[in-house]
Amino acid sequence: MSEGAESPSKLQREAARNIVSKYLKVRPGENVIIESWNHTLPMATAMLDEVRRVDGNALLIYNDEDSWWRAIDRKQSKLLGRSSAPEWAALKAADVYVNFWGPADTDRLERIPDKTGDEAFAWNWPWYAVARKTGLRGVRMTTGFVTEGRARRWGLDRARWEEKVLRASLIDPEEIAKSGTRLSKVLSRGKRVRITHSNGTDLEVALAGVAPRMQDGRPQPWDRGSSDSGMLTNIPAGFVDVILDSDTAEGRFHANRRTNIWWNWHAGATVEFADGKLTSYSIEDGSGELARQYASGTAGKDRASALTLGLNPAVKDVPNLEKWERGCVSLAIGGNRGLGGTNGSNFFTWFCLAGSEISIDGTPIVRGGKFLS
Repeated sequence: MSEGAESPSKLQREAARNIVSKYLKVRPGENVIIESWNHTLPMATAMLDEVRRVDGNALLIYNDEDSWWRAIDRKQSKLLGRSSAPEWAALKAADVYVNFWGPADTDRLERIPDKTGDEAFAWNWPWYAVARKTGLRGVRMTTGFVTEGRARRWGLDRARWEEKVLRASLIDPEEIAKSGTRLSKVLSRGKRVRITHSNGTDLEVALAGVAPRMQDGRPQPWDRGSSDSGMLTNIPAGFVDVILDSDTAEGRFHANRRTNIWWNWHAGATVEFADGKLTSYSIEDGSGELARQYASGTAGKDRASALTLGLNPAVKDVPNLEKWERGCVSLAIGGNRGLGGTNGSNFFTWFCLAGSEISIDGTPIVRGGKFLS
């Protein structure tokens, strides 16, 4: 941010107001925790202002990056993985939670050993266990993923990337829900899906008869039909997931959007299926980690497991938001139990294609990336 620039910016304030009022729907008297790192503090303070504007009770938790890394240097990763008694008490009393991802030094974060990372973030699953019991609802802010390190690695302008993420947070969830509900009804009745594109994609898969799941960004307290972390949604938002029959897949799928899973990524993927099984794959960029994970994957890693259709009209080829792009279709392979399926493989990834034609039982529903109804 240039010297003298407004902080929080006008766009950050607008996004914060939209999220607090339309996504989180914070009510007067509700207790809200906002957890931030150094690089997300301006946006976090905008959220703080908006919670107070609607008469909510706000608590800002600040994670200092430098001291966090000093603890890592002192071999205190286990200490970082323990939350304090006041933190647990605040969580138990909270109604709403806002999380900003961190730390920001993603270059260094990607290099820490798995054991160290697991220890430093060991609080994560106990946190979800408490949140399930208390009825908490909350959001994860993708703006926290917008870092100088990732921007440099991916050849992006960090400020422009952040602006795109924030503008995608301005979409009214009602707009997302309307198109998502229509799409879900069509998917619920369908049997076969065909995906074609001028890049050579021509893939046919079968739906498993499991009700689609729409994510419009409005969180709800956890229930038994949700995943373990189902009380939190990602902002920006907007997609529909549907489970596939893992015994059926025929043809070729070529991705024209990258896939980002945490700090692992791949781009330019081509996958081919025959008789329901993955017969070959190639990756233009980022293949190393994917190949390693696939090699150690368990049974079911070679099966098409889910489709995701993006609903957010403000997203177009935005890193970390590829699945959210309106009309974009993502094909997942591997485990899908987290989505309500039966594939228990420990391997999972997806491939994103924008601008395709998608037909259900012979009737086009998407053409050139645009919904037809």
